[in-house]
Amino acid sequence: MEVVILAAGQGTRMRPLTDAVAKPMLPVGDRPLCAHTADAAVRAGADELVFVVGYRAEDVREHFGDEYRGVPVQYVEQAERLGTAHAAAQARPHLDEDFVVLNGDDLYDAAALNALFDACPAVGAYEVDDPRPYGVFSIADDRVTDVVEKPADPPSDRVNVGAYHFPAAAAEWLTETELSERGEHEITDVLARVVDAFDVTVVPIERWLGVGRPWELLAANEWKLGELERRIEGDVRGDADLRGPVVVEASATVEPGVVIEGPALLREGAEVGPNAYVRGATLLGPDTKVGHGVEVKNTVVMAGTNVPHVSYVGDSVLGPDANLGAGTQVANLRHDGGDVETVVKGDRTTTGRRKFGTVVGPGAKTGINTSLYPGSVLPTDGRTRPGESYRGPESSSSDGT
Repeated sequence: MEVVILAAGQGTRMRPLTDAVAKPMLPVGDRPLCAHTADAAVRAGADELVFVVGYRAEDVREHFGDEYRGVPVQYVEQAERLGTAHAAAQARPHLDEDFVVLNGDDLYDAAALNALFDACPAVGAYEVDDPRPYGVFSIADDRVTDVVEKPADPPSDRVNVGAYHFPAAAAEWLTETELSERGEHEITDVLARVVDAFDVTVVPIERWLGVGRPWELLAANEWKLGELERRIEGDVRGDADLRGPVVVEASATVEPGVVIEGPALLREGAEVGPNAYVRGATLLGPDTKVGHGVEVKNTVVMAGTNVPHVSYVGDSVLGPDANLGAGTQVANLRHDGGDVETVVKGDRTTTGRRKFGTVVGPGAKTGINTSLYPGSVLPTDGRTRPGESYRGPESSSSDGT
């Protein structure tokens, strides 16, 4: 069975992190985001993976190569971003039988994907409390009868999460969609034709996460790091205290006086300590450094980034090759206890999180004794002055502690 993984988007809502890394290749645990989907597809029975690539396509090609976990891999290019049906249609030359389409920037529970692969045609449906912001399924006798985009009066609480098992006939239909009102070729139009021609099974998705914004990348790591099993392969020195599910990969180093409370993952070449404290669902990427007297809590620190001296970073995402000056303090909680807000693509929005710190772009640096406000965003190659209290043009308007 061919499995089409959509991985072409620019990830503009994830900026500045995607200035340096394609969104599907952002780190979630010990692998890129879209590798979790690819792994689940292989386990479910994929005979071939077809990646639809575009922005920073070389990142995807370099990671997956011509064969991934024993399964052949093909790549097709979406030169223009004209919607999900347009993206999947680029794979048309590889689609001879029934096929599966998955979003490369979503996480799905593996058991549900197994069930999706076993049924055709079928769609994955996830139950939410408020379905109005989503595409919502009308369902009768466990069969889809319609899908409605962002309805004011939802027909059900089951929403579309971009997981489809299409019959062979739908491959041609991918190329025949009309432009929607928002100027895109929508894969839900293909689904509507499938619903008219076939009985479409609803496969319940027990756990799902769309990863489109920085705090969702944090949530994705909380999910996958929560599945860690303790493994110590690197160098743990002196009286360092590792508690619970902690993974220290080969060539990573933990100095004396360090306390790490799992789940935590130290990738190859990471260095921690001396006398540092790492806790919560924390990912320290390859060749990162957490220095003396630093506390890092529930944070993603991407490859090559340094947090070297007497700093605090909580509930944050630090892009690659950044550096926090000594004494940098990240505030992650509003004084009024409300959800932290930030700005995405120029619009202020809530993160839905009571605690959320900062997003530090690739190559950014803070001066010593910088304070970063909740929801602040330091852009790619951005700088702060020593002693600055940085709100940023994309920061929460509420003070933090």
